[in-house]
Amino acid sequence: MTEMHKDYAAAKMGMWLFLFTEILLFGGLFLLYAAYRHRFVLAFHQAGQALDVVLGGANTVVLITSSLFVALSITALQQGRKVRCQWFLALTILMALVFLVNKYFEWSAKFSHGIYPGSEHLAQLPQGQALFYSLYFAMTGLHGIHVLLGAALLGVVMAFVARDRVRQDDYVLLENAGLYWHLVDLVWIYLFPLFYLIS
Repeated sequence: MTEMHKDYAAAKMGMWLFLFTEILLFGGLFLLYAAYRHRFVLAFHQAGQALDVVLGGANTVVLITSSLFVALSITALQQGRKVRCQWFLALTILMALVFLVNKYFEWSAKFSHGIYPGSEHLAQLPQGQALFYSLYFAMTGLHGIHVLLGAALLGVVMAFVARDRVRQDDYVLLENAGLYWHLVDLVWIYLFPLFYLIS
């Protein structure tokens, strides 16, 4: 029993250390954003007006809802409700897919206007606007990769729950996956106002 407790504590500590490195990664990007935002206030304001606030807001609601679902999945497994846990995990993954589909449509609109990394149109924009869009694609793209990885991780955990490899008395993997998912959501809560509400 003591060994299981030690393994649990080590797994939790390992996850928190990993999340710390993720915070450092995005924190560095946020600092870079802040520096350029301070230098190109008007250009960032003008570029931000071209983003779709409705889609960005919808994605914020989607991710906050997904965080609720993943939290409910942990509670369900703690209560021994395996099927309910799987349903909540499935809903979380569905929310992740909805987020990515919305992001696909949003990026497609930018691509159709010739605004994408390396495009001639982007290179012709004023320096501040070009930097805004470069940061937009880099940061939301990196976040999108994290959403995809998080959804894949939750899918693996859901399969483990089905096979009783993650269960009521041993749910640290689900809890760690939930922590990762909450971080993904938290990052978006910062990205949304920085890019979409800047104007």
